[in-house]
Amino acid sequence: MNFIGIIIGISSFMCIGLFHPIVIKAEYYFGVRCWWVFLVVALGCIAGSLLAAATIPSTILGVVAFSSLWSILELFKQRDRVKKGWFPSNPKRKNR
Repeated sequence: MNFIGIIIGISSFMCIGLFHPIVIKAEYYFGVRCWWVFLVVALGCIAGSLLAAATIPSTILGVVAFSSLWSILELFKQRDRVKKGWFPSNPKRKNR
């Protein structure tokens, strides 16, 4: 039996599920000015994916990399959702 697909599928599901609240919290506490952190994580994971010798770690790093890149877009969309009132804004943050 080959479990590689199941392992990668579960890892992808968990990664996507983890990035959703990270984006919400990042926008709440830091606004969109933290987008570069997601970019640095993505570039590091892309490099790690290219250098990983085994299939599973390489694939998981690739999923994390592109989830992080997608999170940059979602960070800006989250700002718009906050402006619409769908999510709470942080009253302690000065730049909204």
